Amino acid sequence: MTSNTSRISAAVVAAAAVAGLAGCVPTGPSGPAPVGFDGVQSATIQLEAVGTFVSPEEGGYEAAGRGSGFIITPDGLAVTNNHVVAGAGTLKVWRGGDTTDELSAKVLGTSECLDLAVVQLDGGDYPFLDWRNGDIDTALDVYAAGFPLGDPTFTETKGIVSKANTNGETPWASIDGVIEHDARIRGGNSGGPLVDPQGALVGVNYAGNDALDYNFAIHRDAVLDVIHDLVDGEDVLSLGINGEALVGEDGTGLGIWVNSVTSGSAADTAGVEPGDLLTRMEGVSLGLDGTMKEYCDVLRTHGTDAALALELYRPADGMVYRGQVNGEALRAVPVVGSGTDEPGSGGAVTVTDDTGAISVEVPASWSDVDGAAVTDAEGTVWESVSAAPDLAGYTGSWGTPGMTVYASRDAAGLSPDAAADLLADGLVDQGCVSKGREPYDDGLHVGVWEIFTDCGGTATFVVVGANDVTGSYTVVVAAQAVTDEDLSAADGVLGSFYAAY
Repeated sequence: MTSNTSRISAAVVAAAAVAGLAGCVPTGPSGPAPVGFDGVQSATIQLEAVGTFVSPEEGGYEAAGRGSGFIITPDGLAVTNNHVVAGAGTLKVWRGGDTTDELSAKVLGTSECLDLAVVQLDGGDYPFLDWRNGDIDTALDVYAAGFPLGDPTFTETKGIVSKANTNGETPWASIDGVIEHDARIRGGNSGGPLVDPQGALVGVNYAGNDALDYNFAIHRDAVLDVIHDLVDGEDVLSLGINGEALVGEDGTGLGIWVNSVTSGSAADTAGVEPGDLLTRMEGVSLGLDGTMKEYCDVLRTHGTDAALALELYRPADGMVYRGQVNGEALRAVPVVGSGTDEPGSGGAVTVTDDTGAISVEVPASWSDVDGAAVTDAEGTVWESVSAAPDLAGYTGSWGTPGMTVYASRDAAGLSPDAAADLLADGLVDQGCVSKGREPYDDGLHVGVWEIFTDCGGTATFVVVGANDVTGSYTVVVAAQAVTDEDLSAADGVLGSFYAAY
């Protein structure tokens, strides 16, 4: 079933969706008319975005990527995909395959979750496309227009709607309204129009698979639901990244890889950089199924203006960062060692306590896990999770690495020093040598931390005592290391512990 908005004719849509926002000229009997099928080429554009991107395979590089788009009003409003323009330093546009007349364009609004963007072309009096007035049903004839493979030659392919509405979870988007069709598209078709036999807009092409021969377009209704906000310069379900879910060789989702960041966006202000791997937001692990679903669900739940707890791994320096979008800026968590067992590197797994409140990442080899709660000498209950290659060796000797995270709402307000002393006093009694207590702040927790060496002559022990920034719980973290690799694992523990109360 289509919305009332989608049933409105092109003249009304063009006026109602953007009236008064960009000097739009009304269409209809008293103004310019949209082009029909024969004019689709004249209203289809090719965009070239130039900027610095960071690929997980190739690293950082400056490149020019090309995609497609289409004009929706005579004064030059045009629609394309977010992944075509996000993070671009410069943007060039050509219309209808004419490479001699280069146009400039300004990005007005974007949505990384819906993979949509609206741009404003310079000048006016442009041919433009209508929105289809009527239902979009299975077996409807459709045509995909654009500039595949970056070729400036205009291309159009024919097919039918295979599914009128289907799931739109992909590595770079999470869309509720998607059309599956078999009008073949290629890289470079992204952002181009999908039209009916009258040349009216059915959707925005954004994904395809040559091997499986399926192609996806963002449904007209999903576009019309947000077009007004995008034209008005309001980003929708967007923090300003050009992101893609990253999957390990074993098929495990690792997080959301940031290819580029839009300058001045919420992500940019928070300190997110191209080449970062976003691993967790608001306590939710990201990209687990190889799509943007979890990332976008968090934005749908909390909104993009909320202070959102964010955790990321930065391969450029091997550090884990924590902080907030629209809040406390990202900062590196304290470093104990260096190595390859940091979260996001593929060598870590998430473990939780029995209630599911505490989560922390540890090496996969630390497979002996205990998530039972404990009660201290004062009768305070602490949720807790411990992990080690062998828990008996970890708790009974200095020769086995391991870690424990304790968190308690009942202990909220306990001073960080007092929390750390719950473990630190015993370590001193056993001959461990303290390197001194220092302030601890990972963006989500504030307190103290202390490194002890020469425990049993060989081991290093790390203790953290802290309160979460909202004051709702107190946490104590312990990590025992025997080798340099264990110290890297301790970094991973400090960079990933979290209690969701």
